[in-house]
Amino acid sequence: MSWGEFITLLGGIMPKTPLGQIISIRSENDKDTLKHFTPEQHRVRNEWRSRNTSKIVQMDKKQVERQIKEFQEACKKAFGK
Repeated sequence: MSWGEFITLLGGIMPKTPLGQIISIRSENDKDTLKHFTPEQHRVRNEWRSRNTSKIVQMDKKQVERQIKEFQEACKKAFGK
């Protein structure tokens, strides 16, 4: 499976699936919707947001390109091609 195909399939995940629900919770920014979140939904969203902000790293262009290439190679090994 190509990376483009994988991204297309991932983007088509329906919101009613468990993964779709987690993605929706993590990406929600509407203040009115957030007011109605359950404590569990807030926990999931807050853990995701704090995890992402604690891993922000400054990389130069060469480092970014190297990381992308390593990720692409790992995907090729995992999915063939």
